[in-house]
Amino acid sequence: MNLLFASLLGLTLLSGHPDARKAVTPIVQKIERADYEGDRAALKRLHDELSPYVTDPELGSRVLYWRGFSLWRRSLNGFNDNADPKELEDDLQQCVVDFKKAWERDPGLADAKGGAASCMVNHSFLIMSSDRARAAQLFQQSAALLNEALAATPENPRLLWVQGTNQFYSREEGGQERAIATYEHGLALARKQKAGATDALDPSWGEPELLMNLAFANLRKKSPDLDAAKGYADSALALVPYWHYVRDILVGQIQKARLAASSTSVK
Repeated sequence: MNLLFASLLGLTLLSGHPDARKAVTPIVQKIERADYEGDRAALKRLHDELSPYVTDPELGSRVLYWRGFSLWRRSLNGFNDNADPKELEDDLQQCVVDFKKAWERDPGLADAKGGAASCMVNHSFLIMSSDRARAAQLFQQSAALLNEALAATPENPRLLWVQGTNQFYSREEGGQERAIATYEHGLALARKQKAGATDALDPSWGEPELLMNLAFANLRKKSPDLDAAKGYADSALALVPYWHYVRDILVGQIQKARLAASSTSVK
C-alpha cells in the first residue's frame, strides 16, 4: 500500500466521518420534532440514518444516545396510539442496547442510563400480564440504573422526569404528591439549565416534557386539579404548538373532565 495513502487513511479513521457534526445535528433536530409530532415512521427512519456515525470518535456517544432516544420516543408514542405490542417491545429492547453503548462510550452520560431505565420499566409494564418474572426483573434493573444515574447527576431534570413517572404509578402512599413535587423541581431546574446549553448534541430537553407530565398528573391524581392541568398543558403547547400527544389527546381529556366536573356541580 502506498505510504501516503495509508497515512491519509489512518488520519481519516482517527478523525471519524468527515463533517459528522454537520450531518448529525439536523438529524437530531428532526428526531426531536418527530417525537413531538408522534411520527413513529420518521423516528425509525432517523434512527437508521444515524447509523454511519456511531463509530465517530468524538460524537459516537451522542449519536448512540439519540438513536436510543428515537426508539424510546417511538415506543412512548406507540403506547399513546395503541401500536402493535410486538413493535413496542422491539423498540424498547433496542433502545436499551443503544443507550448502553452510549454510556459505555461515555460513562458520564447519565442521560443514557435514565433513558434505558425508562425503556426497561415500560417494557416491564408491557409484559406484566404475560411474563411476570421477566417484568419484575426488568423493573428491578430499571430502578437500579435510574438510582445510579441520579446519584451521579441528582439535578438532571430529565432523570427527574423519569423518576416522577415511577413515583406517580407506585403503590406507596403519597406517591402522586411526590411525583408532582419531583416534576415541579425538575421544571425549575430545566428552566434554569436551558440557558446554559451549548452543544446541540447534548440532551437538553425537559421543560415541555415536565409541563406535560404536570398536566397529566393533575388530571389523573386522586383529587384532580383540572385548572392546573389545563394551565400546564397550555404552557407545554406554548413551547411546542405541534405536540401531537398534548394537543390531540391530553387537552381533549382535560376538556372532557372539566365538562364532567361542571355538569356534576350544576346538578
